Amino acid sequence: MGAITDVTGIRVGHVQRSGTVQESDGGVPNDAGWLTGVTVVLPPPGTVGSVDVRGGGPATSETDALDPTTLSQRVDAVVLTGGSAYGLVTARGAQRWCEENGRGFPVPGGLVPIVPAAAIFDLGRGGDFASRPDEEMGYAATAAAAAQPEGHDVERGNVGAGTGAVLGRGTYKGGVGTASITLENRIVVGAIAVVNAVGMPVGRPLVEPAETGAADFYKLRQRDAQLPPLNTTLVVVATNAVLSKADCKRTASAAHAGLARALNPSHTLADGDTVFCLATGAVELESIETPRQFSLIALQSAAADVVTEAILDGISRAAGITTPAGEYAAYGPVVRYHGPI
Repeated sequence: MGAITDVTGIRVGHVQRSGTVQESDGGVPNDAGWLTGVTVVLPPPGTVGSVDVRGGGPATSETDALDPTTLSQRVDAVVLTGGSAYGLVTARGAQRWCEENGRGFPVPGGLVPIVPAAAIFDLGRGGDFASRPDEEMGYAATAAAAAQPEGHDVERGNVGAGTGAVLGRGTYKGGVGTASITLENRIVVGAIAVVNAVGMPVGRPLVEPAETGAADFYKLRQRDAQLPPLNTTLVVVATNAVLSKADCKRTASAAHAGLARALNPSHTLADGDTVFCLATGAVELESIETPRQFSLIALQSAAADVVTEAILDGISRAAGITTPAGEYAAYGPVVRYHGPI
């Protein structure tokens, strides 16, 4: 299955705070009321990037700077965070780390790091609505990413921005997943996803029919319809290919197909579904045998595939938890659905 860190130079850092007994290493113990975190994807210097936002309820920062028509070309870090719009302050911590370490867009007198961010809604899921990520957590997650060795394994499940993620209108626990693929032309495409979705894996209903009959099943469907659909799936796609900012934009757009293959529904009015694309520029797409256009199409198809796998990985790795706000069950292992939709 691989990980986004199979793309040379890409590093991932997680920081989380959780008051649950299932918290992972690196969480802060005894944080009553907390269930949230931050994930930072730290690319090598010079990485080109763009973004495509498809959800109707996004919480994002600095995404306009990634439009192909804007001045800056490079991305210094990407922040994925809990805390909804409040959590976007974590990008300031990542930006501070980048400035201290000489990463950023040169301007007279110094550097301005380009650090886009996107947030999921997890407010109150640990029991305290005011417990949300702050600037220091953003700094710590960036430092954690920078401290990782080349090609490191990526922690998955209830970590980082996936700590407070849920699935299926709050029925199941969501989390962080990752995957990668290596193409024949040495192009590597990887993805990391934070799954906090209104929907369920494609091919599965929001709830299963109860054993006692159809009447109970429809009661459960009615219950689901009454729950607040405050959810989002966040994705970062990375590749070692040489891509322009416009290529990255188109790749992020293509990768959304992978999100739709994995989750139903997706891209709803209540979602903030967002895909970033990063290109480190280590390998040329064009070769004597294959025109660049064909190689780019193959790369973008692979991006959609790894996004699907990363999302299903995040669902499979998430562990069930109980907090003062409720109980979120583990969904369990899930594989790509190949049947009719």
